[in-house]
Amino acid sequence: MRVHRMVLVAMAVAGAGSIWAPLARAVDTGDLSEDRINEIIQKFTAKETQFAKAREMYTYKQTARVETLDDGGHTTGKWEISEDVVFDSDGKRAERVTYAPVSTLTEVNLTPEDMQDLNNTQPFVLTAEDLPKYLVRYLGRQAVDEITTYVFAVKPKKMEPDLRYFSGEIWVDDRDLQIVKTYGRAVGTGRNTHGQAFPKFESYREQIDGKYWFPTYVTANTVLHFKDSDVRLRETVRYTDYKQFKAQSTITFGGAEDDKK
Repeated sequence: MRVHRMVLVAMAVAGAGSIWAPLARAVDTGDLSEDRINEIIQKFTAKETQFAKAREMYTYKQTARVETLDDGGHTTGKWEISEDVVFDSDGKRAERVTYAPVSTLTEVNLTPEDMQDLNNTQPFVLTAEDLPKYLVRYLGRQAVDEITTYVFAVKPKKMEPDLRYFSGEIWVDDRDLQIVKTYGRAVGTGRNTHGQAFPKFESYREQIDGKYWFPTYVTANTVLHFKDSDVRLRETVRYTDYKQFKAQSTITFGGAEDDKK
């Protein structure tokens, strides 16, 4: 996000939600061997590859909202959009905007990097193909609600220009070996990222159809620090109504000549 050139805002530290802080550690490091840790990483990235392919065959609704807040936590500007991710008549994936009022944001501008993060980085997936791009370090075990998870720190090995990456922590279900939660921020260098600031976010997944853990909720509530101002920001993204796409085929019969053939 890039600060609006015409507005300077004092740092807001009060209001709805809490400022992000490093997560409290309550992990059991256990006695996993290095070989076992590497085996877990290989298995969960393979599962993530399956998940990524499976999600491409689902339709769902995506609703995103970004708000700036004043010292009292009241909304001073808002951007929001609702989309249906569907398949067109040719079976190709498409995004259909269902609600997109005029933005009232005045303190920050949403950039192409923000939109890329919204669609790709925040619902983070670590596939076997992407694994070589990241350093993955085992932190231990931790319970997320009633789920026991392996916790890993993840950061890019090298950032290629104009590409976006995830840097933070992931929680992997120790039974299904899929990511159920992430906490971190999108990172990446490029000409367009100069002068921008990006929020830390927390992303949650839920099990869909008893098999895949799909992202359902992303939240951020933070202060973005720019060169000449600080802006309090709140972001929420919801993914709902997951439904598996089932292609339908239609048989059309021709005339008498075709019938003979």
